[in-house]
Amino acid sequence: MRLGVLDIGSNTVHFLVMDAHQGGRPLPAYSHKTELRLAEHLVDGHALSEEGIETLHRLVAEALEIAEDKGVQETLAFATSAIREASNGEEVLGRIKAELQTDIEVLSGMDEARLTFLAVRRWFGWSSHRLQVFDIGGGSLEIATGTDEQPDGAFSLPLGAGRLTRDRLTLDPPDPDQVRALRRHIRAEIAARIGAIARFGPPDHAVATSKTFKQLARIAGAAPSAEGPFVRRTLSRTAVREWSDRLAGMSILQRMQIPGVSPGRAPQLLAGALVAEAAMDLFDIEELEICPWALREGIILRRLDLLPGEPLSF
Repeated sequence: MRLGVLDIGSNTVHFLVMDAHQGGRPLPAYSHKTELRLAEHLVDGHALSEEGIETLHRLVAEALEIAEDKGVQETLAFATSAIREASNGEEVLGRIKAELQTDIEVLSGMDEARLTFLAVRRWFGWSSHRLQVFDIGGGSLEIATGTDEQPDGAFSLPLGAGRLTRDRLTLDPPDPDQVRALRRHIRAEIAARIGAIARFGPPDHAVATSKTFKQLARIAGAAPSAEGPFVRRTLSRTAVREWSDRLAGMSILQRMQIPGVSPGRAPQLLAGALVAEAAMDLFDIEELEICPWALREGIILRRLDLLPGEPLSF
């Protein structure tokens, strides 16, 4: 069947068309992505502005038109931390539902962790045994561990690269005192929750997903995305540490010149690197393997696991 996945994230609104069937690998057929940065449309950090609401409405309408043009049989729409934390998030989604007849599910941080973990498990298979999965988004960080398709332990923290950049790195180039303070903050937040994962023991396979990790791996020497999803890509703790130091001394314009760094992600790459470095240090992870599948694929896989007529529940 042809499925559409509408991902309303903190950085982008991404509509992905996938051809999928039970027992088969979902194949991407079309992708449409727009940088919206919803979190920057929060008035006083709380309510989504009218401009943000109107832009989101337009982008959802565009996605639905694409779905019709591409022959999509079912669209799965979800939102993550920016809508989850907006004081008027439910009202905004209610307006969209009334005007566009589309339900948008708001995922919790734990939902994100579980669905991403499912996608990584399916990609690497049972031979990975105990997986530990790290995912840095625009608004939050998710970490999960487990030996099955559902994690034994997981947590979500408000340590997304976009959020931390917006709230704590206000100067360009970065102020060294702000960088040090952010580094301390990140490590304290992760350390306070580390027991939820560490009590299950070290992983047999440590994996990272998300654009932040992909770009860090790319600038550290991993193969470009043009070489396809089946090329093995890794990110070492040494490389993350080195790039964290280098990025802290660069302006946003200088980061944009690094091969593999997109202009839209350049401002938040330093914060993402600091989160990655802290997570790898605190969990004593020497190397992460990059997984091409993440939350969107996890949602599709969950949908395909259902019996005909069974409602999708996250």
